[in-house]
Amino acid sequence: MTPQPASVRTPRLIPDVLAEYGTLTQQALLNYLPAGEPQAYLYDLIADYPLRSGKMMRSSLCVATARAFGARVEDALCSAASIELLHNALLIHDDIEDASEERRGRPTLHALHGIPLALNAGDSLCLLSLRPLLDNIHRIGPGLAMAIFRETERMAWESAEGQALELGWRRDNATDLTDEDYLTMVLKKTCWLAIIHPSRVGALIGTRGRMKLEPFIRFGFFLGAAFQIQDDLLNLGADTRYGKEPDGDIWEGKRTLMLNDLLRKATAVERCRLEAILALPREQRTAEQIGWIRERMDYYGSVEYARGIAHGLAGAALHEYSEIYRNLPDSRDKQFIRGLVTWVFERTSGSTP
Repeated sequence: MTPQPASVRTPRLIPDVLAEYGTLTQQALLNYLPAGEPQAYLYDLIADYPLRSGKMMRSSLCVATARAFGARVEDALCSAASIELLHNALLIHDDIEDASEERRGRPTLHALHGIPLALNAGDSLCLLSLRPLLDNIHRIGPGLAMAIFRETERMAWESAEGQALELGWRRDNATDLTDEDYLTMVLKKTCWLAIIHPSRVGALIGTRGRMKLEPFIRFGFFLGAAFQIQDDLLNLGADTRYGKEPDGDIWEGKRTLMLNDLLRKATAVERCRLEAILALPREQRTAEQIGWIRERMDYYGSVEYARGIAHGLAGAALHEYSEIYRNLPDSRDKQFIRGLVTWVFERTSGSTP
C-alpha cells in the first residue's frame, strides 16, 4: 500500500531547499532583467512579477532533479531561470484572461497598469525567457542545450492547449464536463510547466541526456494534478496568506473538480440556477450568487470529493517517485523531491509558487 501523503509531515528540508535554490535562481534571473527606456512602460513591468515573493517551486525542482542525478547546481541555473521567467510571463497572461484582481498579495499587473501595457510586458517576458536557454550552449554544450530547448517548446504547446481548454469551457459555459476532462486540462495547463518540464530538464542535465524521460510524465501528472486540486481547494478558503481573492475561481467560473461535481449532483432547479450564474460575465455575478455556489459545494460533499481525489493522486505520485529514484543514492535532493508530495497539502499560501 502506498502511504497516504497527508499523514506524513513535510520535513523542514522543503522550505530550506526552496529558499536556497530559489535564491540562487533569483540571482541568476536578475541578470536577465533589462534596464532602459521606456522604463516606466515596459522594463519596470517586466520585472514586477519576477520580483514578487513566489515559492520558486518549479526552478527548485529543476535544480534538485539535476543534482539528484549528479549535476552541479551551476549547470541547472540557466534552465531554472528560464522556467521562472516563462512562468511569470504566463501568470501575466493568465491574470488578464481570468480578470484576476490579485497576484501574490498585490494587485495584478493589468490592474496596476491596464491590459495593453501588461499584455506587452507578458509578451516581452516570454521572449526574455529564451535568453538563458541560449546561454546553456556555453554552459552545458550545444547538444544538451538544444534538447532542453525542444523540451521547452513542447511544454509551451502543452500549456497553451490546456489554457485553451479552460478558457473555451468558460466561453461556451460547458456544464457537462467529466473528471477525465478536468484532469486532461490540468495535465496540459499545470502539470507540464509545474512538474513534468522541470523534472525532465533536470534529468537531462544530470544524466547528460542518457535517461528516458517518459516516466517523468506519469510522476509529473500525478503530483501536478494533486497540486492543482489542492490549489483549487485553497482558493475556496483563501485568506491574506494565499495571495489571491477568496473564491476567485468561482467568480471566474473556472471548471474545477468541485464545480463539475456540483453540476452533476445538483437538482434540476439548482442546475438551471447554476448554469444561469455561470453564463453571466464575471462583473455581473454577485457575492450572494458566489456564496450560494460555495454553500452547495459543501452541501453535496464536492469539496471532500475533490480532496479525496487529490490524496489518491499524491499517493500515485509517491509510487512513481520510487520507480524513478530508487536506484539513486540517498541525497538531500532526493528527499526534497519526495517531500514535495506532502508539501502540496501543507502549504497555505502561494497558488502560483
